[in-house]
Amino acid sequence: MSHQDQGSVDAADSHANDLFKAFKCLVPAKCLKQIQFREDCTWTPLRLAFAGLLWSWSDYRNLGDRFQHVRKIIKHQFGKQCEPATSYQAFIKLLRKWTPKFVECLTQAFRQKMIATLSAAWEIAGYVVFAGDGSRFGLPRTRRNEEHYSPKSKLSRAAQKRRRARRKKKQKANPREQQANVPQIWVTVLWHVASGLQWAWQTGPADSSERAHLQAMLSTLPANALLTLDAGFVGFGLWQQIFAAKLHMVVRVGGNVKLLRELGYVREHDGVVYLWPDKAAAAQQPPLVLRLIVAHDGRQPVYLVTDLNKTELSNRQAIEIYGRRWGIELFFRHCKQTFERTKLRSHSPDNALVELEWSMLGMWAMGIHSHARLIADGVEPQKISFVGVLRAFREPMREFHFRPPRCERLAARLDVALIDDYIRRDKTSRDYPRKKQTTAAGPPIILNATAQQRRNARQVKEQQQIRLSA
Repeated sequence: MSHQDQGSVDAADSHANDLFKAFKCLVPAKCLKQIQFREDCTWTPLRLAFAGLLWSWSDYRNLGDRFQHVRKIIKHQFGKQCEPATSYQAFIKLLRKWTPKFVECLTQAFRQKMIATLSAAWEIAGYVVFAGDGSRFGLPRTRRNEEHYSPKSKLSRAAQKRRRARRKKKQKANPREQQANVPQIWVTVLWHVASGLQWAWQTGPADSSERAHLQAMLSTLPANALLTLDAGFVGFGLWQQIFAAKLHMVVRVGGNVKLLRELGYVREHDGVVYLWPDKAAAAQQPPLVLRLIVAHDGRQPVYLVTDLNKTELSNRQAIEIYGRRWGIELFFRHCKQTFERTKLRSHSPDNALVELEWSMLGMWAMGIHSHARLIADGVEPQKISFVGVLRAFREPMREFHFRPPRCERLAARLDVALIDDYIRRDKTSRDYPRKKQTTAAGPPIILNATAQQRRNARQVKEQQQIRLSA
């Protein structure tokens, strides 16, 4: 007999209790002590945090339906005496107020859990490696969403007026060429490469700077961390801040970077290059000493720079670390396609941010719980299927009030959430219509330092030595 035919059971034997135990493993009660609700509130911080994660995991398309589903689970798990309010508006209003505090508390708890349980998948080549990248998430085209999250024009009012006139004239000739003012939230993520889990994120309007987001997240990184970044994360100021935070990096560089050779600031050897823009040199700032590594991805050369020498990080290790940066692209694909967050469903900007924040927390919570179990059993993180993990959480939610057999418990479902060994066919040669046409980064501009630049470098080095001796 299927367990669906056995009728409802006590909460202690049900799928709902399995989900709550998984939540309790991740969120100790002490981490929410600083959050206090009114005495007459039907929610407690612990139940609201549990409800927020369930709300993000639910597969109902409508946000209100997700809440009603979650409310039934909460009522079943904690009893009728703890029945929360029936209004979705009251629920989302409470989340709007407390989500920043919940994000602060839960991120601390999740990071501590990662450090405690993922020691087998923590470092690569002796470094805690993080990848950084950004992506946009769509929103409904409401007026308030457009005001908060659409790109802001950097043109003058007169230039904007001329551009609107040109667009109107062009749209009259061809209405199909009308450009939509699409609101989107830009999310920049720091992703832990060894485990395949996120570590931190920053949000902003569609025209946000992912480099500014990265700078804001540097303080969250542990000691001895190494950042692997794509060609968009370049710049003297950004790299200077990374080194000031005592972090390391492996970054791809392209034609938007100008490097110097034979500057004489350090002992010259093969591979040494410098980043020293004219503005930094004029301000008497020391150049950034880097090592250039040239790899090949099968189609074109790839140029990497790092601050570590060959004894600290070999060329092969640097190339492997940058190659594994591709996992963050898969993370965004899972978030948008598998987790169905390509376009959020909230019609107000505040609710959209709440929806996105809890979606990120929900993905992170599922990942930590599944990875801690499977990695301890010797499974490589790359073999864990996000589709399988998501299904392992969503199916018990649908049948929350039933007693499952052992083979259908949450733990048993997670044990088989693995990628199969089937070798997929390479589809890159197929003639698909692709919306995004990317151009190769190209080689960096590498110049030999002039005599004047070498003299300036010696002068800056002498001043640095005087400061250090003083």
